[in-house]
Amino acid sequence: MRTKTRKNRETEQPVLRTMNGKRVVILDEAEYIRLKQKADEWEPPLPEPDTEGNYPAREYVLAFNARDVLRARRRLGLTQAELARRAGIRVETLNRLEKAKHHPSVATMGKIDRALREAGEKG
Repeated sequence: MRTKTRKNRETEQPVLRTMNGKRVVILDEAEYIRLKQKADEWEPPLPEPDTEGNYPAREYVLAFNARDVLRARRRLGLTQAELARRAGIRVETLNRLEKAKHHPSVATMGKIDRALREAGEKG
């Protein structure tokens, strides 16, 4: 199947199809690869300092921990589902942690750390 594409990505309308009862978007393979790479590069931003140059501690720790876990998981080639399973936590918990939306308990961080270390030893 051939589809026409336009040059300008911002104005390009997606090609939508229904397959097996699900709505899907048809992309050029190069665009899919670009979007996947962009998603893989995303990290939660660190908070900006206040007028006195101080960083908000809670938000900074959330973002720092999120980046640390995210980078380690990617380096090991694990999906969120795989890391969550190895750590014995819910995927939703890991997802919120990696987006810096959740302050995990020390026990949860310990489970994640153990799972990452064990995955690294086996890799």
